[in-house]
Amino acid sequence: MAEPIPNCHVVAMPYPGRGHINPMLNLCRLIHHYRPDILISFVVTEEWLGFLAPGSTPPSPNFSYRTIPNVIPSEIGRAKDFPGFFEATLTKMEAPVEQLLDRLQPSVIIYDTYLSWVVELGNRRNIPVASFYTMSATVFSIFHHFDHILQNHHLCSNFSGKRPSHSNGSAIEQLVNYIPGVPPIKFTDLPTPFHSKGHEVLPRALEAIKLTQKAQYLLFTSVYELESQVLESLRQKLHLIKIYSLGLAIPYNFNITHQNSKPDYIMKWLDAQPPCSVLYISQGSFLFVSNAQLDEIIAGVRASGVRFLWVSRGEADNRLQENGGSSSNNSGLVVPWCDQLKVLCHPSVGGFWSHCGWNLTKESAFSGLPMLTFPIFWDQVTNSKVIVEDWKIGLRVKKEDEGLVTRDEVARLVLRIMDSESEDGKERRRRAKEIREVCEVASAGGGSSKIDILAFIRDMFFMYV
Repeated sequence: MAEPIPNCHVVAMPYPGRGHINPMLNLCRLIHHYRPDILISFVVTEEWLGFLAPGSTPPSPNFSYRTIPNVIPSEIGRAKDFPGFFEATLTKMEAPVEQLLDRLQPSVIIYDTYLSWVVELGNRRNIPVASFYTMSATVFSIFHHFDHILQNHHLCSNFSGKRPSHSNGSAIEQLVNYIPGVPPIKFTDLPTPFHSKGHEVLPRALEAIKLTQKAQYLLFTSVYELESQVLESLRQKLHLIKIYSLGLAIPYNFNITHQNSKPDYIMKWLDAQPPCSVLYISQGSFLFVSNAQLDEIIAGVRASGVRFLWVSRGEADNRLQENGGSSSNNSGLVVPWCDQLKVLCHPSVGGFWSHCGWNLTKESAFSGLPMLTFPIFWDQVTNSKVIVEDWKIGLRVKKEDEGLVTRDEVARLVLRIMDSESEDGKERRRRAKEIREVCEVASAGGGSSKIDILAFIRDMFFMYV
């Protein structure tokens, strides 16, 4: 039995976005699972506290939510003004958080890497900080080696977001094959701030990556076996920081979703479908495609004749209805929300259409499903490349030239990804099963993920657990 840890208080500071809050919350619940005597304060904006309740009720008196004011008016929203929202998280959150720390007196701060000001705040107060990166170690390493990419591809230092100019016009098509541990990757498969969307905040993102070197710990939500080479290269280069690969950070063994607050009609509908016959479609909670592209996707999915479960919000839901969709019928079900991991693991689901956010990518890997990738922003294009070319478990829908993907092409790809009889279909499913088994072994007792989470807890407080 481990001895109680005296005066142990973790303050968790996530970036205010679902793809950042969920993995941070899952990490904190893992810490609490292994050491329930640790006091955890999870800091969110007032708006996000409303989003989390009631399904994310703290599991014990030692786990509490703390709030700070919203960083930007909700009517603006990060989807409408992402650069403005990102800047607001860097300029408006620090003061209220510092006031909160005066009361909480934490012994450790776990912060989202993109909230770069937390490092200096912790150092000023002599509080150890752990930088929690919610994207892949591969993407972190790409940002970390930006100077090499700048030099090799002759990017303009005042990058404007347009396709960079090169002394050699073919340079942009060359492979980036010099980042330690990262498999060769096309320039256009690097995160979008390098060549298109999000370039306005690239300097801030690069600064955040650089400042992780002032943290005491660097945490990745990744399975070591899936990114071992890049993780080892980072450990060699960032040898002054302790680096941990904490696994999937998804709720595969915790009842932490809103499943009890929603009707079970989704599961009942899935139960009535044949095995591996349903395509699950989700484009995430933040980004949208154009109306013209959405119409083509809807028409293509319907033309394929494949059963589908589609999580759709707002305008997307309206266009689904306008284009002949329905909230429920024999061939498809359109819902505003679902318990995603539970759906992905259902035996009737045979494929996953995703924008390839890292959290969705990890859930699909854990579920052992082949994927149709439709990346939109930031790390999603890099994750898509990993899924299609490195893991070999998916097909890419999105065109590299950003052109419209037609309904005929959508229908063809949907039928192809759901085909389990062709040779390439069998190979994708075999590879997906292998990836799932890697995740299961890493997450089990004695697996790499559990070893690292226990090592992080031990090292945070200089105790054996």
